[in-house]
Amino acid sequence: MIDLRSDTVTRPTPAMREAMLSAAVGDDVWGDDPTVLALQDKLAALSGKAAGLFLPTGTQSNLVALMAHCERGDEYIVGQLAHTYKYEGGGAAVLGSIVPQPIENEPDGSLPLAKIASAIKHHGPGMGVHFAHTKLLTLENTFHGQVVPRDYLKAATELAHSRGLATHLDGARVFNAVVAQGITLEAACEGFDSVSICLSKGLGAPVGSVLVGSEELIERAYRWRKVLGGGMRQSGILAAAGLYALEHHIERLADDHANAKILAEGLAALGTPTRHATNMAFATFPDAHCEPLETYLAERGMLASINPESRFVTHLDVTPEAIAAFLGALTDYFAIG
Repeated sequence: MIDLRSDTVTRPTPAMREAMLSAAVGDDVWGDDPTVLALQDKLAALSGKAAGLFLPTGTQSNLVALMAHCERGDEYIVGQLAHTYKYEGGGAAVLGSIVPQPIENEPDGSLPLAKIASAIKHHGPGMGVHFAHTKLLTLENTFHGQVVPRDYLKAATELAHSRGLATHLDGARVFNAVVAQGITLEAACEGFDSVSICLSKGLGAPVGSVLVGSEELIERAYRWRKVLGGGMRQSGILAAAGLYALEHHIERLADDHANAKILAEGLAALGTPTRHATNMAFATFPDAHCEPLETYLAERGMLASINPESRFVTHLDVTPEAIAAFLGALTDYFAIG
């Protein structure tokens, strides 16, 4: 099976399964699972933060971060197309009573600095009592596969801090940015008070994210994790997969980027409007071909979400041979059509 729907579809490698099988475990709700503690400490050190917290999902990690930064009725500034706003079920508002203030993203994923500044609201005498209190700026890197420029992230976080806001990074694929830019994780996390780092996308672990930040923030996040049902017991079995991924699967992300580039070039050769960013290739297909093409590919053991604007994601289970086979199937389809 060739699966290009997302980098969340990876299976644990045999070596990762062995690491999970032999993991030392405790009770993480009591805070004494040694493998969880090792994972949290490792990512905190790599990111240049004081502490970390292992959570089941990236959505919960982002939500716990928002709830640790904000009180009921506070506001966070977020991109209109950001995962924390568009793709996480409205959890900040529904469960955290936190008001989102969305701003339209620029094509590169950034939020215009002037619009961030104009959106900030604080309590005070007069009209200030009418507004939710802006407490947090959230950004995302990578954004739809694109690496957000470091100079922009520096300017945006400095602006937020100068206006009394905290900063949070949805770094679900931050290691893709690290590899693409040739920088450290600490450099990629610079300027952010908290960062959510996903282990179950390009790194290939079966589950889990780690939230990193200050000790005070992580202490608050720990409580909210429990409230949201994220407290796990012998979760060192899962954390072991994350540790293995950090030790073996970071540098190989460059292979995913190279495969996505080959895929994009092959799609372009078919006359399909195409673009590429890190481990993602995007292509435009006529509406009439979307459903038939998706079915055609599925019948040949190839899974992809075919839409007028389609996204194909490479990962550790996608080889150059798989890319060649996929492009061959597309060529055959359009030759028949």
